[in-house]
Amino acid sequence: MQVSDIMTTEVVTVLPTTTVFDAAALMVKHHISGLPVLDEDGNIIGLLSESDLLHRVETGTGKPQRSWFGEFVHSNRKLAAQYLKEHASKVGDIMTENVVCVLPTASLAEAADVLERHHIKRVPVTIDGKLLGIVSRSNLVSALARAVQTAPEVSAADEAIRNSVLHELDGHRWAMSMENVVVKDGVVHLWGLVNSEEERKAIRVCAERVAGVKGIEDHLGYPTYFTPM
Repeated sequence: MQVSDIMTTEVVTVLPTTTVFDAAALMVKHHISGLPVLDEDGNIIGLLSESDLLHRVETGTGKPQRSWFGEFVHSNRKLAAQYLKEHASKVGDIMTENVVCVLPTASLAEAADVLERHHIKRVPVTIDGKLLGIVSRSNLVSALARAVQTAPEVSAADEAIRNSVLHELDGHRWAMSMENVVVKDGVVHLWGLVNSEEERKAIRVCAERVAGVKGIEDHLGYPTYFTPM
């Protein structure tokens, strides 16, 4: 399946000149947590999310004034950005720029990797800057539910390979964060979390050692709080 097969095509968008109050009202009305920001030509230039609206002076959620030391250790750029988040009235002043996008021909695995790698809930689908749709985590979960309902039975050979891979991984502390191993047509798909490239490689080598394995698909990721060294 491709991104175009599961993306949401009826997307609510705003202009950079839209007020943050109108944008918030749109989010509530349509039960969404993010809005692509388009220019007059329909090109995507930003993304507004709930996190951009969390700290506002209107709701009393603005961050308290820092001490002189707090002001000193933070850059002028960061302090100015915080002020904009709390006070700006136009979407264009608080939106996230340099938006990560995917092509409609991207695979679901590629879309999932983008969402996980950038710690985001949704990613716009574009061609040459033009917005075609949105793929969210919920879209991927729905695709998984449909796939489970229509998935063919696992062959005896694939099941045997999976059991052998799990046996190879068993007992290794660095493999304890593995969430799942899926085998399809002899190709092993590895899912879970790792804390280093060494762990990633060791898990892959474990799977490669099993007889009958035709290939490895690595879907391993890092915890959201962790930056690999």
